[in-house]
Amino acid sequence: MEFSSKLIEEGVQAFASLPGIGKKTALRLVIHLLHEDEDLAKSISEAIYKLRTEIKYCKKCGNVSDKDICDVCSHPARDHQQICVVENFRDILSLENTGQYKGVYHTLGGLISPLDGVHPEQLNIESLISRVQNDNVQEVIMALNPTIEGDMTLFYISKRLSKFPVKVTALARGVAFGGELEFVDEITLARSLQSRQPYENYITGPHQ
Repeated sequence: MEFSSKLIEEGVQAFASLPGIGKKTALRLVIHLLHEDEDLAKSISEAIYKLRTEIKYCKKCGNVSDKDICDVCSHPARDHQQICVVENFRDILSLENTGQYKGVYHTLGGLISPLDGVHPEQLNIESLISRVQNDNVQEVIMALNPTIEGDMTLFYISKRLSKFPVKVTALARGVAFGGELEFVDEITLARSLQSRQPYENYITGPHQ
């Protein structure tokens, strides 16, 4: 793709570096910005800069937040004895959109995957163990993607939690094996949450 302007070329390259945006889409975005008021480009750039420099991670659950403690963890009406364990903050958004969950969350920041060089000590697992040990947690819901990595992580954490008097459950198999929570429709995800089962049933599911 040839450009008559170096600035346009740099703009296209910048947009195309984002996931899911090819060079044709990037060019359309650049052209759109050229035809809009300068204030739009300024507001977009300022929003991106603030996002990158001011975003925080909740010191309790690891969710993205504007404050040290996120709105979910600080909400007095949430059930703090029930923790839903997820891979990342996108899964929190998906679960919150169901309107069915009233507990709090814990973000691992990934899944155990030795082939990819991701080991338990690289994830937020120790902080989860600490919460269960110190916060009188009654149930830990494992809302992880139904993949080999997800099952491996579920098994590891459940073993770590076995010495504590806490109920460990997992989402029901309404979420297909190999799928990702981010792309599951809200009704299916809500039913999977409501029909959660002891993790032992999950580990011995049909894909094993």
